[in-house]
Amino acid sequence: MKKIIVTGGLGFIGSNLIDYLINKNYYVINIDKITYSSNFYNTNEFKKSKYYKFIKCDIKNKKIEKILFKYKPECIFNLAAETHVDRSIDNPEKFMQSNIIGTFNLLECFKKFSNKHRSKLIHISTDEVYGDVLFGRSKENDPYQPSSPYAASKAASDHLVRSYLRTYKIPAIVTNCSNNYGPKQHPEKLIPKLIYNILNGKPLPIYGNGKNSREWLYVIDHCAALYKVYRKGHIGEFYNIGSNKNLNNLEVSRKLLDVSKKIVKLDKRTKIFFVKDRPGHDVRYALDSKKIRKKLNWRPKISFEEGIKLTFKWYNENKTYFKKISKKDIIKRLGRSD
Repeated sequence: MKKIIVTGGLGFIGSNLIDYLINKNYYVINIDKITYSSNFYNTNEFKKSKYYKFIKCDIKNKKIEKILFKYKPECIFNLAAETHVDRSIDNPEKFMQSNIIGTFNLLECFKKFSNKHRSKLIHISTDEVYGDVLFGRSKENDPYQPSSPYAASKAASDHLVRSYLRTYKIPAIVTNCSNNYGPKQHPEKLIPKLIYNILNGKPLPIYGNGKNSREWLYVIDHCAALYKVYRKGHIGEFYNIGSNKNLNNLEVSRKLLDVSKKIVKLDKRTKIFFVKDRPGHDVRYALDSKKIRKKLNWRPKISFEEGIKLTFKWYNENKTYFKKISKKDIIKRLGRSD
């Protein structure tokens, strides 16, 4: 049976990807160091599967090399990263350690492993590396202009992979995705935060004037794209993965309210209100995903309207998910400028 390693597999995208791969009949090894955003609830569906193994390990640890040589995966999906912009404003050092030093160590270990075994590394990154895109959409060869410590750390990790491609000829591919949403996402992020507040009769806080625009992609569509990249992507290439569907935070909040009121009774306190914006908040991200659509024949299948219904339904039916997370990590506002 073919083996695949997913780093950061206790997180949102990683756990959804593992489920996707197991359903494709792969044996998946989940490597996760277990942080605040790691959640064993995310692996409930497959934790007893004979096609799944969990290993607690930080990608900064040299033990990674031993794991690679022991399991001999034909692919590694690197999703291990600190990802929350607000947290990167409060404590950027963790982001430098995980996203830069961690990626460096993984590359060093993979370099040795791939010299002796056929494999490939898929490094998963973000649209935030391109910075503010007020007009048009970011293409793979556009310059990086990160605005936050988080985005800068991911940009650095992408550059590291690019340098190892050029210098050491490692078999790697980089993907840059737009904002994901769906089941199992930590409620520090916008959509699950709003859902948590709706289910608990709380107001809905929106940064600034709510006009910050993001491109929204349902997580299973992202998993399908990553699988396409693994199977058909070309070594050394960068692929943008997006929905081509932009909504601002106010539009997202209103659509979510429309969906939720058809499923649950809303508390009178559950209304949108605006809070002081975070420092350096980019106005708009938008990806040009023509390359992956044309070259790999991938395109998203789930509309935002359908995806947001599926997402709200999952959280409504899995309220115990929130009990596995520290309450302060749910309600605390980060990224203050005062």
